[in-house]
Amino acid sequence: MNGLSLYGRYIGVSFKGQMQYKTSFLLSALGAFVVSIVEVLGIWALFDRFGGLTGWTLPQVCLFYGFVNMVFAVADAVSLGFDSFGASYIKTGELDRLLLRPRSLALQLLGHELALRRIGRFSQGALVFGWAVTALEVPWTPGTVGLLVFAFAGGVAMFVGLFVFAAFISFWTVESLEVINTMTYGGVETAQYPLAIYERHFRAFFTFVVPLACVAYFPLVAVLGIDDPLGSSYLFQVSAPLAGFLFLAAALALFRFVGLRHYTSTGS
Repeated sequence: MNGLSLYGRYIGVSFKGQMQYKTSFLLSALGAFVVSIVEVLGIWALFDRFGGLTGWTLPQVCLFYGFVNMVFAVADAVSLGFDSFGASYIKTGELDRLLLRPRSLALQLLGHELALRRIGRFSQGALVFGWAVTALEVPWTPGTVGLLVFAFAGGVAMFVGLFVFAAFISFWTVESLEVINTMTYGGVETAQYPLAIYERHFRAFFTFVVPLACVAYFPLVAVLGIDDPLGSSYLFQVSAPLAGFLFLAAALALFRFVGLRHYTSTGS
């Protein structure tokens, strides 16, 4: 059984387990849907009060909002093993058992659980994104669809990379650090608005350190077909999502070749 097939079995088992409690699943998904609506209302209130945001319109901002929330919902759903790595594996010593298995540790952590309840946030983001695309009359050309798929995959990879990095830090801290949440959940809040509204040092951090802008802002500017206020070229905009895959690869390398070498078990 190859790795992809094994991961499919992991997902199947997780799905069946969560469907044993359908009411709990539906309430959790509905709760996530309702809570995220508050964020949209906040954006609407901002534009209702001020009329615009340094030249950006409400549909344009909603395009960013919907896209980023869909991307993060998928990444969050598949990364629960990394997100709870410190408390669930290092602190309890369960990591020893995973290391004894003849399979990749990363594969086992990705198969820890598929958090289906994240579909609530995904659905809400999809509705907002669909409205924004309709309001902006974005043309559905093969190039646009291909770029959105590429950016979506790069965005999922980037956010998964953040969870992997948080797990990497857990080798030393055991518990997850709240500062990491400023880059995961805080990163979602940041990417809900165009990068151009932020200060230069902030833009540089989320472009070259944590490439959030590369998987959201730049490709969506290309989809909108507008001139980037930051002056980026079209070629850069369409190739920027590649940074998400490179970020994930770097995080996995740190996790495997640096973090695991530091691990000494609980001794229990």
